[in-house]
Amino acid sequence: MKYMVLAAALTMGATGAFAAPEKYTLDPSHSQVVFSYNHLGFSTTYGMFGGFEGEIMFDQDDPANSSVNVSIPVRSMMTGWQKRFDHFMSDEFFGAAEGDMVTFSSTGIEVTGDTTANITGDLTMNGVTKSVVLAAELNKSDSHPMKDGQAWAGFDATTTLKRSEYGMDFAVPAVGDEVEVMISIEAGKAE
Repeated sequence: MKYMVLAAALTMGATGAFAAPEKYTLDPSHSQVVFSYNHLGFSTTYGMFGGFEGEIMFDQDDPANSSVNVSIPVRSMMTGWQKRFDHFMSDEFFGAAEGDMVTFSSTGIEVTGDTTANITGDLTMNGVTKSVVLAAELNKSDSHPMKDGQAWAGFDATTTLKRSEYGMDFAVPAVGDEVEVMISIEAGKAE
């Protein structure tokens, strides 16, 4: 959730368009986290977070010196059903008040291929901080045709979390403890 993905993705396959280090700001209109879990064996249930805020600092000469910091409002969650949203915001899950955030701060980057990397970072959710690894991929880095040629980059990442590790153990194991997380992010070079 967090998370997330930008620093590592920028470390992979970056071209001379990126000077080191450069700041990129997340585009909240094209950044989201989709999560899914098993519901009693009957279905896979999905939800989504949006409203990201954050930035990455990318050092092309020393990718390990890059970093990413992201915040996501807990109450930006979309479930498709108001009663489910209300339950997730209750004390049985997030106990979320207005302004509560899920945060991710990178602690390390391991480049694994021309356009892939593992990003390790601290994910704080529901008052608990755990180290997680995001498997990230750079989708594209280029000038944005709708943003006057601003340098732009897009990334995807995945991870699996155990919700019980973040104090959300309601109905485990009947409702799946493992939550699959898919992240897609765009970011533009800060001006």
